[in-house]
Amino acid sequence: MAKCWEQRGCDEAMQAECPHPNELNDNCPTKCAFAACDRDSYELTIDPDLVFDPNVDRSAAIKDGCIYCAFFLRHGPRIES
Repeated sequence: MAKCWEQRGCDEAMQAECPHPNELNDNCPTKCAFAACDRDSYELTIDPDLVFDPNVDRSAAIKDGCIYCAFFLRHGPRIES
């Protein structure tokens, strides 16, 4: 998967201020201006039953914002019991 700063052509100054994680396999952080989800199915939730559901495989999320998305929490990968 291409990193967004590679696709957007961020210069060195922008990368120096970029909140992206230093770890290559880490998620895009929510504070990044380009991390917002543009899918029609995205729905921010604060429902504790969804947010704290132990069966959701949060390691499959690409962005930190996914773990607060009702669609991802309802329909995303599940952890085998």
